Amino acid sequence: MGGRFSWGRRFGCVVAASLAALVHAAPDASAHAAHAARAAAVVSCTGSNTISFSPGLSLTAQRTRIDGSGAYDCVSTDPALRSGTSSISGGGRNGCFFSDATTVEQITWNTGERTTVVYRMGNVQQVAGQAVVLVVGRVTNGKFKGRTVASPGLQATLDPLKCASKGGVRRITGPSALLIV
Repeated sequence: MGGRFSWGRRFGCVVAASLAALVHAAPDASAHAAHAARAAAVVSCTGSNTISFSPGLSLTAQRTRIDGSGAYDCVSTDPALRSGTSSISGGGRNGCFFSDATTVEQITWNTGERTTVVYRMGNVQQVAGQAVVLVVGRVTNGKFKGRTVASPGLQATLDPLKCASKGGVRRITGPSALLIV
């Protein structure tokens, strides 16, 4: 358990740094705004996601369907909310070096409540099949409706050379996070 907590703490720093970078990239934002967003978080979760692409990601971007799932351990302003699981779906133009997609994450919290997040803005950098992901979305329905969500992560493939193969990269998996502000 100690290793898991340590990982979560380190990943939490990555979440904060990623959100700060995203907020700082906005023309009228500042580092103070990033700190305020982090301090105003109502939910902070770490966990993992597995995402499947159909057809698989290749060197050339093409229309793809996205499906996946996630599981999170959380800290929240609501002490009863401790974890969540999610299903992820969407699509767009994706490749190993480019992503332009809209995804929807349906989260079911341990309390039985649900949250729907639509991610329309994102930065997905693919390096030889390794995806470094920072997506930003909005809660459109359920618990936390109207709030902003940042979800950074690092999803890795077992065989990054598949980008150049006929079938491409069909699945990525790895650590992820949710920060609802």
